[in-house]
Amino acid sequence: MKRDPRTILLTLGRCLKLQCPACGQASIVERPFQLKHRCTACGVIFKREEGFFVGAIMANVIATEAVILVVYFLCLLVTNLDEQNMLTVLFVVGVTFPLAFYHHSWSLWLAIDHLIEGLSSKEKSL
Repeated sequence: MKRDPRTILLTLGRCLKLQCPACGQASIVERPFQLKHRCTACGVIFKREEGFFVGAIMANVIATEAVILVVYFLCLLVTNLDEQNMLTVLFVVGVTFPLAFYHHSWSLWLAIDHLIEGLSSKEKSL
């Protein structure tokens, strides 16, 4: 797979739209908090082996930590909240953001994996 800037931007654009990173034709989402096993258009496998989801969890944790830091610094600079109220705001962000970002973290992980290795349409034999 070629990795020129256009291909990378196209793959990341598909990632934002929760589409298959390989073909961009089908959604990766089956229902809330559940992803499809394969793409319905091109047949690539989204969940390849045990432990593959760890990268998506890592992406979600890193994004959540970054958002919490941004919200914290914005609260310090823009508002005059006391410590207890700021902790409440950060707690709410820390609980709701990972839930809202769940599908996008999977999509980001699939896009990164597709750019590095390429997504396969064949099951791996153990």
